[in-house]
Amino acid sequence: MLNINNLKASIGDKDILKGVSLSINKGEVHALMGPNGSGKSTLAYVLSGKDKYEVNEGTVDFKGKNLLNMNVEERANNGLFLAFQYPMEIPGVQTSFFLRTAINAKRKFNNLPELDALEFAKLLKLKAQELNINSDMLKRDLNVDYSGGEKKKQEILQLSMLNPDLAILDETDSGLDIDALRIVSEGVNKARNKENSFLVITHYQRLLNYIKPDFVHIIADGKIVKSGDYSLALELEDQGYEKMAKA
Repeated sequence: MLNINNLKASIGDKDILKGVSLSINKGEVHALMGPNGSGKSTLAYVLSGKDKYEVNEGTVDFKGKNLLNMNVEERANNGLFLAFQYPMEIPGVQTSFFLRTAINAKRKFNNLPELDALEFAKLLKLKAQELNINSDMLKRDLNVDYSGGEKKKQEILQLSMLNPDLAILDETDSGLDIDALRIVSEGVNKARNKENSFLVITHYQRLLNYIKPDFVHIIADGKIVKSGDYSLALELEDQGYEKMAKA
Protein backbone atom coordinates (compact mmCIF):
# COMPACT_ATOMS: atom_id res chain seq x y z
CA MET A 1 0.00 0.00 0.00
CA LEU A 2 2.56 2.60 1.17
CA ASN A 3 6.35 2.36 1.12
CA ILE A 4 8.42 5.26 2.43
CA ASN A 5 12.17 4.97 1.95
CA ASN A 6 14.71 7.33 3.56
CA LEU A 7 12.39 10.34 3.36
CA LYS A 8 14.02 13.66 4.18
CA ALA A 9 12.03 16.88 4.18
CA SER A 10 12.34 20.46 5.34
CA ILE A 11 10.35 23.66 5.66
CA GLY A 12 12.35 26.77 4.88
CA ASP A 13 15.89 26.14 6.10
CA LYS A 14 14.82 23.74 8.85
CA ASP A 15 15.32 20.01 8.33
CA ILE A 16 12.48 18.08 9.97
CA LEU A 17 12.35 14.58 8.51
CA LYS A 18 15.84 13.11 8.52
CA GLY A 19 15.45 9.71 6.92
CA VAL A 20 12.04 8.15 7.63
CA SER A 21 11.41 4.65 6.32
CA LEU A 22 8.05 2.95 6.83
CA SER A 23 5.96 0.32 5.04
CA ILE A 24 2.20 -0.14 5.48
CA ASN A 25 0.41 -3.07 3.88
CA LYS A 26 -3.27 -3.54 3.08
CA GLY A 27 -5.41 -4.15 6.13
CA GLU A 28 -2.83 -2.82 8.59
CA VAL A 29 -3.16 -0.09 11.20
CA HIS A 30 0.06 1.65 12.20
CA ALA A 31 0.44 4.14 15.03
CA LEU A 32 3.12 6.84 14.94
CA MET A 33 3.97 8.33 18.32
CA GLY A 34 6.44 11.00 19.34
CA PRO A 35 6.93 14.24 21.27
CA ASN A 36 6.24 17.72 19.91
CA GLY A 37 8.61 18.65 17.10
CA SER A 38 9.60 15.07 16.33
CA GLY A 39 8.20 15.14 12.77
CA LYS A 40 4.85 13.36 13.18
CA SER A 41 2.63 16.00 11.58
CA THR A 42 5.30 16.91 9.04
CA LEU A 43 5.19 13.34 7.73
CA ALA A 44 1.40 13.60 7.41
CA TYR A 45 1.69 16.94 5.58
CA VAL A 46 4.37 15.69 3.19
CA LEU A 47 2.34 12.60 2.33
CA SER A 48 -0.79 14.67 1.70
CA GLY A 49 1.08 17.24 -0.43
CA LYS A 50 0.82 20.34 1.73
CA ASP A 51 2.56 23.43 0.37
CA LYS A 52 5.87 24.76 1.73
CA TYR A 53 7.25 21.35 2.68
CA GLU A 54 10.21 20.39 0.49
CA VAL A 55 11.28 16.80 -0.04
CA ASN A 56 15.07 16.70 -0.20
CA GLU A 57 15.66 12.98 -0.52
CA GLY A 58 13.90 9.63 -0.52
CA THR A 59 10.93 8.01 -2.22
CA VAL A 60 7.27 7.37 -1.42
CA ASP A 61 5.44 4.63 -3.29
CA PHE A 62 1.64 4.52 -2.93
CA LYS A 63 -0.25 1.65 -4.56
CA GLY A 64 2.61 1.20 -7.03
CA LYS A 65 2.79 4.88 -8.00
CA ASN A 66 5.19 7.69 -7.12
CA LEU A 67 3.18 9.68 -4.59
CA LEU A 68 5.56 12.63 -4.70
CA ASN A 69 4.77 13.22 -8.38
CA MET A 70 1.05 13.66 -7.64
CA ASN A 71 -0.64 16.94 -6.79
CA VAL A 72 -2.95 17.17 -3.77
CA GLU A 73 -6.09 16.40 -5.76
CA GLU A 74 -4.52 13.35 -7.40
CA ARG A 75 -3.42 11.99 -4.04
CA ALA A 76 -6.93 12.31 -2.65
CA ASN A 77 -8.59 10.80 -5.71
CA ASN A 78 -6.12 7.91 -5.68
CA GLY A 79 -7.32 7.02 -2.19
CA LEU A 80 -5.26 9.03 0.32
CA PHE A 81 -7.14 10.77 3.14
CA LEU A 82 -5.89 13.11 5.87
CA ALA A 83 -7.90 13.89 9.00
CA PHE A 84 -6.50 17.15 10.34
CA GLN A 85 -5.55 17.95 13.91
CA TYR A 86 -7.30 21.30 13.45
CA PRO A 87 -10.01 20.95 10.74
CA MET A 88 -10.47 24.06 8.61
CA GLU A 89 -13.62 26.18 8.73
CA ILE A 90 -15.15 26.99 5.33
CA PRO A 91 -17.86 29.68 5.63
CA GLY A 92 -20.53 29.61 2.95
CA VAL A 93 -20.11 25.90 2.12
CA GLN A 94 -22.73 23.63 3.64
CA THR A 95 -21.31 20.42 5.10
CA SER A 96 -23.60 18.12 3.09
CA PHE A 97 -22.78 19.98 -0.15
CA PHE A 98 -19.06 19.68 0.55
CA LEU A 99 -19.36 15.93 1.14
CA ARG A 100 -21.38 15.33 -2.02
CA THR A 101 -18.93 17.36 -4.10
CA ALA A 102 -15.95 15.46 -2.67
CA ILE A 103 -17.51 12.04 -3.24
CA ASN A 104 -18.58 12.76 -6.80
CA ALA A 105 -15.21 14.28 -7.69
CA LYS A 106 -13.52 11.07 -6.57
CA ARG A 107 -16.06 8.89 -8.40
CA LYS A 108 -15.60 10.90 -11.59
CA PHE A 109 -11.82 10.57 -11.35
CA ASN A 110 -12.22 6.80 -11.05
CA ASN A 111 -14.67 6.62 -13.98
CA LEU A 112 -17.65 5.81 -11.77
CA PRO A 113 -21.12 7.35 -12.12
CA GLU A 114 -21.83 10.24 -9.76
CA LEU A 115 -24.32 9.73 -6.95
CA ASP A 116 -27.63 11.46 -7.53
CA ALA A 117 -29.28 13.50 -4.78
CA LEU A 118 -31.35 10.59 -3.45
CA GLU A 119 -28.48 8.09 -3.41
CA PHE A 120 -26.26 10.59 -1.64
CA ALA A 121 -28.92 11.51 0.93
CA LYS A 122 -29.47 7.84 1.85
CA LEU A 123 -25.73 7.22 2.23
CA LEU A 124 -25.22 10.39 4.27
CA LYS A 125 -28.10 9.58 6.61
CA LEU A 126 -26.75 6.08 7.23
CA LYS A 127 -23.19 7.20 7.92
CA ALA A 128 -24.27 10.15 10.10
CA GLN A 129 -26.45 7.89 12.24
CA GLU A 130 -23.54 5.50 12.75
CA LEU A 131 -21.50 8.40 14.16
CA ASN A 132 -24.37 9.86 16.16
CA ILE A 133 -24.24 13.07 14.10
CA ASN A 134 -27.34 15.26 14.23
CA SER A 135 -28.82 16.06 10.82
CA ASP A 136 -28.89 19.76 11.73
CA MET A 137 -25.09 19.78 11.84
CA LEU A 138 -24.96 18.69 8.20
CA LYS A 139 -26.93 21.78 7.17
CA ARG A 140 -24.43 24.17 8.75
CA ASP A 141 -21.37 25.62 7.06
CA LEU A 142 -18.40 23.26 7.15
CA ASN A 143 -16.87 23.29 10.65
CA VAL A 144 -18.15 26.83 11.32
CA ASP A 145 -19.19 27.18 14.98
CA TYR A 146 -18.62 23.44 15.46
CA SER A 147 -17.30 22.28 18.81
CA GLY A 148 -13.97 20.47 18.80
CA GLY A 149 -15.75 17.13 19.05
CA GLU A 150 -18.13 17.99 16.21
CA LYS A 151 -15.22 18.89 13.95
CA LYS A 152 -13.55 15.55 14.60
CA LYS A 153 -16.81 13.65 14.05
CA GLN A 154 -17.22 15.47 10.74
CA GLU A 155 -13.70 14.40 9.72
CA ILE A 156 -14.54 10.77 10.48
CA LEU A 157 -17.81 11.17 8.57
CA GLN A 158 -15.74 12.26 5.57
CA LEU A 159 -13.56 9.19 6.05
CA SER A 160 -16.58 6.92 6.20
CA MET A 161 -18.19 8.48 3.12
CA LEU A 162 -15.05 8.60 0.96
CA ASN A 163 -13.80 5.12 1.93
CA PRO A 164 -10.10 5.83 1.23
CA ASP A 165 -7.43 3.19 0.73
CA LEU A 166 -5.08 4.88 3.22
CA ALA A 167 -6.30 7.19 5.97
CA ILE A 168 -3.87 9.32 7.95
CA LEU A 169 -5.29 10.53 11.26
CA ASP A 170 -3.20 13.45 12.52
CA GLU A 171 -3.81 13.66 16.28
CA THR A 172 -7.54 13.11 15.84
CA ASP A 173 -7.82 12.64 19.61
CA SER A 174 -6.63 16.20 20.30
CA GLY A 175 -9.19 18.11 22.38
CA LEU A 176 -11.72 15.28 22.60
CA ASP A 177 -13.54 14.33 25.78
CA ILE A 178 -13.97 10.65 26.54
CA ASP A 179 -17.42 10.36 24.89
CA ALA A 180 -16.33 12.05 21.65
CA LEU A 181 -13.14 9.98 21.63
CA ARG A 182 -15.18 6.80 21.84
CA ILE A 183 -17.55 7.87 19.03
CA VAL A 184 -14.68 8.87 16.74
CA SER A 185 -12.82 5.64 17.48
CA GLU A 186 -15.91 3.55 16.78
CA GLY A 187 -16.23 5.31 13.42
CA VAL A 188 -12.65 4.46 12.55
CA ASN A 189 -13.04 0.85 13.64
CA LYS A 190 -16.17 0.46 11.49
CA ALA A 191 -14.21 1.78 8.50
CA ARG A 192 -11.38 -0.73 8.97
CA ASN A 193 -11.28 -3.67 6.60
CA LYS A 194 -8.83 -5.98 4.83
CA GLU A 195 -8.51 -3.66 1.84
CA ASN A 196 -7.66 -0.35 3.53
CA SER A 197 -4.94 0.89 5.86
CA PHE A 198 -4.50 3.52 8.58
CA LEU A 199 -1.66 5.63 9.93
CA VAL A 200 -2.72 6.94 13.34
CA ILE A 201 -0.59 9.81 14.62
CA THR A 202 -0.92 10.57 18.31
CA HIS A 203 0.91 11.79 21.41
CA TYR A 204 -0.90 9.54 23.82
CA GLN A 205 -1.65 5.88 24.26
CA ARG A 206 -5.31 6.50 25.24
CA LEU A 207 -6.51 6.64 21.60
CA LEU A 208 -4.85 3.28 20.99
CA ASN A 209 -7.00 1.74 23.72
CA TYR A 210 -9.88 2.17 21.25
CA ILE A 211 -8.10 1.82 17.91
CA LYS A 212 -5.79 -1.13 18.45
CA PRO A 213 -2.88 -0.84 15.99
CA ASP A 214 -1.01 -3.74 14.46
CA PHE A 215 2.27 -1.84 14.67
CA VAL A 216 3.55 1.08 16.74
CA HIS A 217 6.46 3.33 15.73
CA ILE A 218 8.25 5.95 17.82
CA ILE A 219 9.64 8.97 15.98
CA ALA A 220 12.24 11.30 17.50
CA ASP A 221 14.24 14.09 15.86
CA GLY A 222 12.92 13.24 12.40
CA LYS A 223 13.64 9.51 12.44
CA ILE A 224 11.75 6.38 13.49
CA VAL A 225 13.84 5.09 16.38
CA LYS A 226 11.81 2.09 17.49
CA SER A 227 9.01 -0.13 16.15
CA GLY A 228 6.95 -2.89 17.67
CA ASP A 229 3.45 -4.15 18.32
CA TYR A 230 0.76 -2.62 20.54
CA SER A 231 2.76 -3.42 23.67
CA LEU A 232 5.27 -0.75 22.63
CA ALA A 233 2.61 1.93 23.23
CA LEU A 234 2.06 0.59 26.74
CA GLU A 235 5.80 0.58 27.36
CA LEU A 236 6.02 4.16 26.12
CA GLU A 237 3.23 5.25 28.44
CA ASP A 238 5.18 3.79 31.34
CA GLN A 239 8.69 5.00 30.45
CA GLY A 240 8.14 8.25 28.51
CA TYR A 241 9.57 9.48 25.20
CA GLU A 242 13.01 10.50 26.38
CA LYS A 243 13.92 7.12 27.79
CA MET A 244 12.37 5.18 24.90
CA ALA A 245 14.14 7.28 22.26
CA LYS A 246 17.50 6.43 23.82
CA ALA A 247 16.72 2.73 24.23
